[in-house]
Amino acid sequence: MTSYMNIMKEIEEEAERAGKEAYGGVDMVNEPPHYNKGDIQCINAIEAALTKEELRGYFKGNLIKYLWREQYKNGDEDILKCQFYLNRMIAKLIDAEG
Repeated sequence: MTSYMNIMKEIEEEAERAGKEAYGGVDMVNEPPHYNKGDIQCINAIEAALTKEELRGYFKGNLIKYLWREQYKNGDEDILKCQFYLNRMIAKLIDAEG
């Protein structure tokens, strides 16, 4: 790994630590507070409003988005968000069929 890449990796890690400290240890991947207002989480409302086909597209779009940007925005957090949406897609669309 080049020294430039090492520096960039250190910057990413420091940014991630600072983000977690800023959010007081809040789980920004599985339960981000800005998507939970009132008695329902945003993702639950989306799942209730969409057809199975539309929901599949929603999940696929999020998978692409988080993989696409992880290198340029939130690094490992975006990979974990992608995993969250993939796991949710499996639970809601595949396991539900079985």
